[in-house]
Amino acid sequence: MKIENVKILRWAIGTVIIVGCIVFVLVKPLPFLFYHDLPNVGFFGRALFIILLSSFLALYRIWKGPTGADRVVAVDIFGILIIGFCAVLTITTKRSWYIDIAIAWALQSFVSVLALSKYLEGKDFDE
Repeated sequence: MKIENVKILRWAIGTVIIVGCIVFVLVKPLPFLFYHDLPNVGFFGRALFIILLSSFLALYRIWKGPTGADRVVAVDIFGILIIGFCAVLTITTKRSWYIDIAIAWALQSFVSVLALSKYLEGKDFDE
């Protein structure tokens, strides 16, 4: 097979997997330990599944990224997804310490992305 055909085949398989996951999310959300009196339990289950799916896609980009800049952006996106995951858990479990973890993660993620960007540019940290 030609390289172009392989790329098209990989793109088609990836599209089918992503569409299948979206259909699964819309049809049947994952069960989690939610409070049963919480309204919109299905919405929060779907939100957590979408965040998990996006996390796997970001991890794939970190692992397979063609350039260092793509990897830095994927690390930043992964940090944002973890913050969103903590926010959804805060709402669904009614435990406020998840939001404390999210705030700490946001600060550490910001500093680490800046440090990684500086390193990839070849500059010192004090420049």
